[in-house]
Amino acid sequence: MKSAELQDVAEVCGVLANPIRLSIMVILSKGAQPVKVFRRELKLAHPLASYHLMLLRMSGLVDRKRTGKAQIYSLNRERLAPVRAFLAKLK
Repeated sequence: MKSAELQDVAEVCGVLANPIRLSIMVILSKGAQPVKVFRRELKLAHPLASYHLMLLRMSGLVDRKRTGKAQIYSLNRERLAPVRAFLAKLK
């Protein structure tokens, strides 16, 4: 892998190196969800849920769209492709 690709993998792994963010990713793997689902499932205060979702959004791992008053988050599976390719080479 090229240096830029390794940097990309390292960035994604760094963001995912947190149990709350990993839990959010697991929830999103089942489909798009509003913030209230993460708060309920993970027992998070709203500011903490928003903080972790912001980091995931900034890294490109999740996307957000507004539906009425709700903000709906979804998994950006394409952003995980470099990590999958890296891990496949370790087999």
